[in-house]
Amino acid sequence: MLDAFLYLHIVLMVFWLGGDLGVFYSSRFVIDPSLTPAARLTALKIMSGLDLGPKICLILFLPSGLTLISLDAHGADLFGLKLLLAPIWAGAFVWVWLMYTDHHAPGKHPLVKRIDWVIRIAVIAGMTGAGLYTLIASEPFGVTTNPRWLGAKVLLYSLAIAAGLGIRRTLRPFGAAFGQVMAGSAGPETESVLRRSVNGCLPYVWAIWISVLLAGLLGVAKPFANL
Repeated sequence: MLDAFLYLHIVLMVFWLGGDLGVFYSSRFVIDPSLTPAARLTALKIMSGLDLGPKICLILFLPSGLTLISLDAHGADLFGLKLLLAPIWAGAFVWVWLMYTDHHAPGKHPLVKRIDWVIRIAVIAGMTGAGLYTLIASEPFGVTTNPRWLGAKVLLYSLAIAAGLGIRRTLRPFGAAFGQVMAGSAGPETESVLRRSVNGCLPYVWAIWISVLLAGLLGVAKPFANL
């Protein structure tokens, strides 16, 4: 069972990074003014479709990670985690549904979008607190194996979610500007808004890539752990 969830955790990381790379590549065509509006719309549809994978992986990364902790001999009894796994996974799939609803009808479900945003803020706060405590405490949560690597991994996950929120805020002007492109009324100023909104996401994208890669490295190497 442990190997199965470890494999799932790895697959989620691979699809998260792979999908993000596809989103980045297709975004270059979306903001290319030399292409026709129809070609740019096709690129946007490809980008949106590819973006769904990383969004799902980000959410499921949390319950899969908690499952790994519960199945590990050193974390099996932590907070009675095994008894909480069913509601945690159920909550994760509800979160996926909220994200999926907003993804396929952006702007049409403001309450869904708001709930999704609140969940992300709550997860960031909770994971940041747990990660910092794990790094600082001598025996965090009663664990004696020096799980500071896990605390760092949790913090990196929080950073990835926060970076995703940064991308959302940066992309706010994109919709209206792209609407002008499709209407054939886009000028140099509109194209500039498009480029700024997409290229402004790059620092957040790099933060996500680095966070996921480092989290994977920590999960494999478990530096300084007494296992």
